[in-house]
Parts: sequence; C-alpha cells; structure tokens
Amino acid sequence: MYSEEYEILSASLYRPVTVGTAVLPGNLFLAPVAGYSDAAFRSVCAERGCDLAYTEMVSSEALIRGHPGTRALLRRGQSERMYAIQLFGADPRSLARAAELLEPHHPALVDINCGCPVPKIVRTGAGSALLRNPRLLAEIVRAVRESAPAPVTVKIRLGWDEGSVNYLETAAAAVEAGAAAVTLHARTRAQGYSGKADWSALARLKAALPVPVFGSGDVFRPGDARRMIEETGADGVMIARGALGNPFLFGQARAVLEGREPGEPTPAERAAAARRHLALAIEYLGERTACVEFRKQMCAYTKGLRGGAELRAAAVKCSSAAEYEGVFRLWDAGA
Repeated sequence: MYSEEYEILSASLYRPVTVGTAVLPGNLFLAPVAGYSDAAFRSVCAERGCDLAYTEMVSSEALIRGHPGTRALLRRGQSERMYAIQLFGADPRSLARAAELLEPHHPALVDINCGCPVPKIVRTGAGSALLRNPRLLAEIVRAVRESAPAPVTVKIRLGWDEGSVNYLETAAAAVEAGAAAVTLHARTRAQGYSGKADWSALARLKAALPVPVFGSGDVFRPGDARRMIEETGADGVMIARGALGNPFLFGQARAVLEGREPGEPTPAERAAAARRHLALAIEYLGERTACVEFRKQMCAYTKGLRGGAELRAAAVKCSSAAEYEGVFRLWDAGA
C-alpha cells in the first residue's frame, strides 16, 4: 500500500496541461504509433484513461493529393473528446498546405514528426532526418504554424546518433519558430527502439524550454509514468509500446499519479477490451480489412497471457468476425 506521505506527494502529478490555446484535460497521452494508433485503438484508450491520443503519422504529400487511405487516418475515434494529428514531410510549403486541410477535423494539436527512424521516411528528408537540419525544422514549424487550425508541436529524438546529440538545439529552434510544446523520445535515431531511453536528457530539456515538455520512452508500467514526471519534471507522459494490447495502462498510470492503487485488469476485462477494439475496427474499416489488421493487435492483447500462444496461433489465421469469436471463446474458457 502507498503511504499517506506518498499520496500527498503524488496527488499533484496528474494535472491538465495548457499547450498554446489548447487545454488538455490531463497529462497521459498515446503516442502516434504507426500501424497501431488508428481511430479504433485511440477510442479504446480514451475509454480507459488516455487524455489525448495522436494519430498515426500522416504524409503531408499524400494528404494534399487526396489519398483515400490518408483521409482514413484522420478520422476521430468514437470516444475521443479531442485528438492530435501528426504530420510528416520535409517541404515547408507542402506541410503548410496539409495543415490547412486539417481545419474540418478540429484537432486539438498539430504535431510534426521529427523523430521517425524508418529508412523509407528518412530517405525523403522527413522524420529523424530533420534532426540533422534544425534550420529546416524551424522553417517547417513556422510555415505550419501560420496555416494550422491548432497549436503546433514537435516530436523529436536526442539526435541522429551518439556523435550528433543535438536535441537542445533542435528543440530550441522549433520553439523559437513557434512550437507550443516539444515531445522528446529520449533515444537517438540510430538506437531505433533499442537500448534504454535517457531520461536525464528529458530533465535537461524541461529546464531549458519555456513551453511544455512531454516525455516518451520506456513507459511500460504504471509506476514508470510517475518516475518520469518526478525525475524529469516533464509536463506529460507519452506512452507508445507500453499501451499496445494494454489500454488499461492509462487508467493505472493515473491512479499511481494520484496516489491510488492501480489495480490489474482481469483476463475477462482484457478480453472485453479486445472485443470492443475489434468491433470498432470493423465499424471504421469494414470486416475483412479490420480482421486482417487486427491480427497484430490480438497478438499484443494476448502477450504474457496464460494460454496466449494458443490464442495467437488461432488469431493470425482469422479473417472474419466469426473466426475471431471462436478465439474469444477459447480466451473466455481459459480466463
């Protein structure tokens, strides 16, 4: 049990955050995880305590061209009171034009991806490639800020590699150009998602900037969110891989920030969340596409579960709601 002293200390760790003209109701966010952070998953996370979720990164060029798949990425989830849209690209004019097109979607924030390490993104000069060119990054922020329907923020990494750690420079350039908040994934581009996130860098960034700073990296358990805020002073916590298959993490993290016992979801509650997720995915994407896409989500939901290997083996063959229902019956039987 938490002590009374701990409760008094941590009661103030969960709080609203003001970003430019936007007031976010709390400080626990879902990261823009490519292939996962669609409207269905964002809705499930919102229902379980996520204060603001970011879309998967949206190509500015594809958005301008009216690509139907890109438009689908912009759909707000059924349970989302507000959401943030993340754009990527390397041309300030294209990003500014793309930002103009977001007005009908009423995002709370427009975020610019300056951290994706995926080679096909980096080769275009976008994502982590912008860390090598703070001047261009600033031009992009300035251009987007002039046309975006909401405050503009950026998500960066420590730098390109260990020999070029420049997050303080890139963040300062972004803020000077008008960024209303900065999220730091405390790894370099070269690290990808391996190794350990350097939270000490997050503390240094928070001390250096006059705008809210959000932290990302290595938040897998409820207590990790508390430690990140206590150790770094971060204004908010952005959860990525830790939320995959575990949307309960947001509510658990809030409990810890408020000095309460987080509790653990039962296998039946996990199954109910997965069912809800699949139902929403089918509503948004259609049965065939949703069921194929949901295979990876089902693998995440059943990770570490007793009998999970059997459930995953069955789920990766599913192509219809009826087939998934057979998997859920197996899950229920073992719960």
